[in-house]
Formats: sequence, structure tokens, C-alpha cells
Amino acid sequence: MSDIKIDPNIDHGPPSDVEEIKVESNYLRGSLAEMIKEPISAGIPDWDNRLMKFHGSYMQDDRDLRAERARQKLEPAYQFMLRVRAPGGVATADQWLVMDDLAHKYGNGTLKLTTRQAFQIHGILKWNMKKTIRSINDALMDTLAACGDVNRNVMCNPNPYQSEIHQEVYEWSSKLSAYLSPRTNAYHEIWLDGEKVEDTKEEQEPMYGKVYLPRKFKIGIAVPPSNDVDVYSQDLGYIAILGDDGKLEGFNVTVGGGMGMTHGDTATYPQLGRLIGFITPEQIVEVSETIITIQRDYGNRSVRKNARFKYTIDARGLDWLKNELHSRLGWELAPAKDFHFDHNGDRYGWVKGVNDKWHLTLFIQNGRVKDEEGYPLMTGLREIAKVHKGDFRLSANQNLVIANIPEDQKDLIDGLAQKYNLTAGEHLSALRRNSMACVALPTCGLAMAEAERYLPELLTKIEAVIDENGLTEDEIVIRMSGCPNGCSRPALGEIAFIGKAPGKYNMYLGAGFNGDRLNKMYRENIGEKEILSELGTLLKHYAKEREDGERFGDFTIRAGYVKATTDGTNFHE
Repeated sequence: MSDIKIDPNIDHGPPSDVEEIKVESNYLRGSLAEMIKEPISAGIPDWDNRLMKFHGSYMQDDRDLRAERARQKLEPAYQFMLRVRAPGGVATADQWLVMDDLAHKYGNGTLKLTTRQAFQIHGILKWNMKKTIRSINDALMDTLAACGDVNRNVMCNPNPYQSEIHQEVYEWSSKLSAYLSPRTNAYHEIWLDGEKVEDTKEEQEPMYGKVYLPRKFKIGIAVPPSNDVDVYSQDLGYIAILGDDGKLEGFNVTVGGGMGMTHGDTATYPQLGRLIGFITPEQIVEVSETIITIQRDYGNRSVRKNARFKYTIDARGLDWLKNELHSRLGWELAPAKDFHFDHNGDRYGWVKGVNDKWHLTLFIQNGRVKDEEGYPLMTGLREIAKVHKGDFRLSANQNLVIANIPEDQKDLIDGLAQKYNLTAGEHLSALRRNSMACVALPTCGLAMAEAERYLPELLTKIEAVIDENGLTEDEIVIRMSGCPNGCSRPALGEIAFIGKAPGKYNMYLGAGFNGDRLNKMYRENIGEKEILSELGTLLKHYAKEREDGERFGDFTIRAGYVKATTDGTNFHE
């Protein structure tokens, strides 16, 4: 474990077993090449499954079938979730068609648009993994580093009403994603039949080294006034600063955000990124690499639940981080510049951008692309992709932008959208349009309760309360996660539910509408009856006594339901 630096002031203890797995893996190879071909089981050993994450996949099983398969003395219904990186959420129409085709050929016939602007295909059998990844690579996409202890998909603002700056910000996100990717040849050897490297040396990973990072690392770029990427939830966040001429001057830098925690463990908590300065665009790659190497060297490699960058900073202090960063850079960040966020959601419908191009933003409930009766979403998007001359943009809120539509194609795209009822989301309640849920059951092995399958049903019942109180068009950010790992960024929901057990959730209130304040637990371990009762009281109170322009999260604090939380170290107080 010679790669790991030891901080004499903080003794983390011996490295975890995952660190040993990474060291012994020969730069993420392990025995994956052999195990993926092994014909006896549909699964792979845990050792290799840990490595599989670095290649963009998790082994899962259908938990709806667990009991019955166990009764029949069959192994679990193993399958794989494959995550495909799309830096900045941008994909071509041809790439969309490839993802659609693979979802039907090898997956469960649906696509999931993730909260990190990536694609997920669920239900892939082990023996189809190589064919699927090869097809993705042929479409000029990849799954490398979509999961694992490395930098993940780099997010950026996709919103069409800021299209003047989108291209430049997107290009930086794409550069970062490529530059910060692992350099090991293992991915190409295992999945693409690349030439095998016999002599693997340290220079394979000049930035990450043999042990990579202590945990995952996330980067996002926001463009004020929209905080759609929830920049404060990122390990490393960049806030675009525009000059009076609308040109990109550079980025404010935030560090140490993160959503995950563990129920009952107050040493774990969600945290907000903290502002440390300003950089020019040309400095973004150097700063990103340097901050990642600080986390590489000082992150907790003993206890994984305390291994995220937020804990590295909180254990030593923000001044320590800035001093270490400036020392390694050899120069100091400039003072942060003024900016303002006013929301973190998407705006639906048609928007005209620059160069006479049009953009259509569609609401995709919980990011699940599939056909339903009266709402053939997947078919409609496929038909649009066949003729679309622009691109598709996955939003950080699991929605979709059909972007860069030429003037002479607008009527065609609009006609297809109407034919397949794709704009139905525009007419839903503002609450539903600001909702988000993770996958949870039946495929996520960490899920303690439902999320994606249950939130729409719960929202229908909450909407009755909303309607009664005249709040149908009032935007309230509501989020649900099946477990406390926080993939749907629930700690930033004005109303949030985090799964505790089947049918039971912890209920949180009070986050900021623009994503700059955490929520706090309001009720613990409650079911649907209690949820509706509590919200009935809360929403009625809000409707009657809110101040002009007051957001729901702000009201719950002013009215004394919860305390304001702007630092994760106070999350459990």
C-alpha cells in the first residue's frame, strides 16, 4: 500500500479490504475476463464485482424473485446494470438509437436517465455484457469510470435558455471527463479485445496510482441563475461566471459536497460544497487534477463510509485544503466572484436558442424511458431520433432536452412530440414536475424501500392535498431515495423521503429551492398514512400563512418545523 500517504495527525487505521482488492487487481483486471465467460453461474465473485464498478457496471439480482428462487433452490436472478457516460449529458441522435436498441436487445426494454446525466440499462445477462459494451464503444461512448473509486461522469448545465454559454461549458465538461479517466488498458483488453499489456507498470495510472481514489468522486458545472446540477452536492463544483458581455470569464470553485450517509451513524452526513475561490477556464483541468490527488493522498482508506472528500475536508478544515491546494499548484486561486442562483429545476416546453435553433425540454418521470398505455414515450423518442439533426441532452433532474433543432425541423419534431403525447408532462402539477426518485427496488441491492415505483403513486395522493389548498402550480422540490446513499440527492429536497424499511421512510423538510441549503429530518420511520397526514397539515399551513414569494422550504424553517441546515456537520442536530 505504498501509494497511500499517512497523515500523522489523523490515524485512519488499516486499509479496508477494497483497497487490497484494488492493489491486487493489476490495474482493474482481476479475473473479470475469465469470470465473464464462466458458464456455470449467471453471477461473478464478489472480488470481481468490486472491480466491475470501475468498468461501469454493478451486478444485481431481481429482488422481487429472491424468495421464490430460493424456495426452488436456484441462484438469485443475477443481472447487470450498465451505466454509460455522457459528459454534460449530451448524446447524438445516432447514439440515442444505439442505446434504445441495446435496451431492447440485451436489457429489460427500458432506459434510465440518471441524476448524473448518464444512461443506465438494466437487466443485462452476464453473457451479453461484452457484446453490449462493444456496441456502446462502437457508438463512440463508453462505460469506463461510470462507477468505481474514480471521477465519475462530469455534469454540466444543459438548459436551452442558456444556450449561448452551453457549448463552451459542455466542452470543458467533456475535456475534464476524458482527462480524468483511468488510463489502464484493462477496459479495452476485457471488453474490446484490445492488445493485452504484459508488463503493467505504474505509469498506467499517473494520476490515480494502483489504489485509485478512496471512494467515488463527482464533478459538476453550473451556470447561474440555474443550479440544475446541484453544484453544492458535488465533491468538486464549478460555477460559471459570465462577464457583462455574456462571455465566460471563469469559474468559482466549491469543494466537499456529497449526499450519502448511513442511517443511525452521526459520523456520516450529507454536506454542501464550500466556496474557495475563482479560476480562469484554462486553469480548470490543473485545479481538478490537483484536488483529486489531494483526495487520493489523504482520503480515509480504512472506513469507506467516511472516505468521501467531504470527510477529508471536515477532518482537517477548509484552510488546510486551500493551503494544500495552493502549495501543490504553486499559485493561489483568486477571490470568488458574485453570482446568484434562483432555482435548481428544469423549464419545460419550447425555447428558441442561438443560431435559429430550437430546444424542446420534456418531463421524464424519474428518468424512466419506456412505453405505457397512452404514453408511448420510448417509441416517440425513437421516431424523433431517426429524423433529428441536433442532439439529445440528459438533464440532472432526469429529464430530456431534444436540442439544436433547426428551424425547418421544428414543425416535424413538434408533430412527432404531439403524436406520441411526449409533452404531457407540461400539464402535470408543479410538484410532480419537480420530483425525482432513484431506481431502488427491485434491482438496487442497497434499497431499503421503494422509490421510483412508488413516488408517482404517492404524488397522486399528495396532489389531492395540493389541489385542495390551491398549490397546483406552486413549485416544490420533492425527492425520494430507497436508501440513505442519496442518488436522487434527497438532502436537497424541500420535501424528501429516505427509505428506512419496506413502506417506511424518514421524512425531511427545509432544503433551499435553489439547492444551497440542506434539509433536516422532520419525522422518522413513517408510512404513507402518516406522510399524507403530515403533509396535509404542512401544506394547508403553507397555503394560508406563507409570505409573498416564500418558498416551501423557507416557510418550514420560518414556521419552526425544522432548523436551517447549511453545514452537514449539523445535519443530525
